[in-house]
Amino acid sequence: MKIYLFSLGAGLLVGIVYSLLGVRSPAPPAVALVGLLGILIGEQVIPLVKQLAIHPSAAVAYLRNEAHEHVLGKLPGSGKS
Repeated sequence: MKIYLFSLGAGLLVGIVYSLLGVRSPAPPAVALVGLLGILIGEQVIPLVKQLAIHPSAAVAYLRNEAHEHVLGKLPGSGKS
């Protein structure tokens, strides 16, 4: 939970600096969030293709154990440290 609060605080700080400088955000919030999601998912494409090439049946396990945690981050109550 601490990392989410830190991220929110950093975003608020950047927003305040933008406001003081009189500039607008470089992208509308929805576009920026979709772009970030694309980056996170895109980071998983090469490792997934490698797993499919080596062990086709292990792809589902890879998605559950590696990509899921990386893309979504540690979710509250997930029980993983």
